[in-house]
Amino acid sequence: MASQSSSPQSIHEFTVKDAKGNDVNLGTYKGKVLLIVNVASQCGLTNSNYTELTQLYEKYKGQGLEILAFPCNQFGSQEPGSNEEIQEFVCTRFKAEYPVFDKVEVNGPNSAPIYKYMKSTKSSIFGDSIKWNFAKFLVDKEGRVVDRYAPTTSPLSFEKDIKKLLEKA
Repeated sequence: MASQSSSPQSIHEFTVKDAKGNDVNLGTYKGKVLLIVNVASQCGLTNSNYTELTQLYEKYKGQGLEILAFPCNQFGSQEPGSNEEIQEFVCTRFKAEYPVFDKVEVNGPNSAPIYKYMKSTKSSIFGDSIKWNFAKFLVDKEGRVVDRYAPTTSPLSFEKDIKKLLEKA
């Protein structure tokens, strides 16, 4: 976890919990392009987003893309399940091979530190708050947040942005 005295300079300075409660140092993703998404299993956007995220992952994982999914139950209580239920749903229904982490809050006083950081670096036209499930943050190989996409933005619609970051040395 980044110390309180100095502001983190990259995603790589954070440690998060995986779905089993183990610490994951995001520094292990140095050199990878990351797409970080707050996900939900019972949202109207679930099918299209998970389907397209899986397509992007299949296509680009060999070139250095990682998708990090963070379940969140803050929007319409659309992610009510346990971590085990969420994993089962994502892996069975959408064949997701990318990591799904521990359930987090993305807004408010209990917002996960990684989300506080990403929101502070890339606010949307609506301000810092995440408005709904499937807000997406694109992070370059150095761990800098380079773009933020709305929940309704289709993952395949910004494939060119992902390719551009993957091609950078």
